[in-house]
Amino acid sequence: MRTDSGKAERLFRAAVSAFCSLTRPSRREIGQLEDLTLPLFDAVSVESRRYVAAALSECEYAPAALVRRLCEEPVDIAAPLLIRSRAVSDIDLIALIGRHGLPHARAIARRKDLNPTIAHLVRALEKPHLARAPDSNMNATAVETTAPMSTQTTFNVSETQHEPGAGAENARRRLRSMMRAECEATSTTTFVAADAFVKLRETALTGNAAFFQTALADALDIDFSVAQSLTANRNYASLLAALRALDLSEDRAFLITAAIYPGQFPHPQAIRAFLDRYRLLHREAAKDKVRLWKAETLSRAIRSAKPANGVTHAASNSDDPMASSGLRVSSRK
Repeated sequence: MRTDSGKAERLFRAAVSAFCSLTRPSRREIGQLEDLTLPLFDAVSVESRRYVAAALSECEYAPAALVRRLCEEPVDIAAPLLIRSRAVSDIDLIALIGRHGLPHARAIARRKDLNPTIAHLVRALEKPHLARAPDSNMNATAVETTAPMSTQTTFNVSETQHEPGAGAENARRRLRSMMRAECEATSTTTFVAADAFVKLRETALTGNAAFFQTALADALDIDFSVAQSLTANRNYASLLAALRALDLSEDRAFLITAAIYPGQFPHPQAIRAFLDRYRLLHREAAKDKVRLWKAETLSRAIRSAKPANGVTHAASNSDDPMASSGLRVSSRK
């Protein structure tokens, strides 16, 4: 246990255990856990991953990026999260079924309040023959013996009678409708992200930090002082979240980061680490960090706007608008 792998094991488990003991962790604490555990992920054993997955499955505020990374593991590790975690959305579940097939689908089917469309997809995967139309006599018997069916279910049965494989097609159509809204939302931000990238790239390549910080502040709609702080750190973790919130592609994000932090990428392993961290950083988590930066800026502005003792208070009670603005009218002779 004195080896580097042993230290990684202990740190990985201890960090997650300490996080799960928090009653209501802040966004900053969630981000800190992700920054600590994700670089250690490949260095820990299967037992540690299984332990962390079970612990986070009961955590109400589990870090989304770490949960998604664990869900990509084999089902014997990911099962607790697939069954119970609230950090996994319906879109995530559909993507996991598409990538990992029936083993993950069976675990997902055990979730409480599972979306009916996803449940139908799991049944179609597990028993594909049920998606095809049975014999017409069997259909007639099924309709007679299931009179209390809902209108939607009756419609599906009658549709299946006329077209073989209609059940599977219905499931696919519902899945497409579920994902259409997300695709439309993504397309509306494509042009904005492209314009932001051009400005960030050109200003980053000038070598003038103030130009880049101004472009970053405009792109994220944040205060200039916050943009300065994002590029003043020794590592690129904060800048990584900013670029992910803009939904830049991996190569574009790396180009900008390498221009701002050229000394952080001395060898290919450093580039690989950057790409892994960027892929695992979920956009919603990055957008939460941007909201936190805005909230902190607003909080500082409110504190600094508190009236000073004496002068400002007296001016606010004056009926003279010129006096309230700090100006004094000279007296007439």
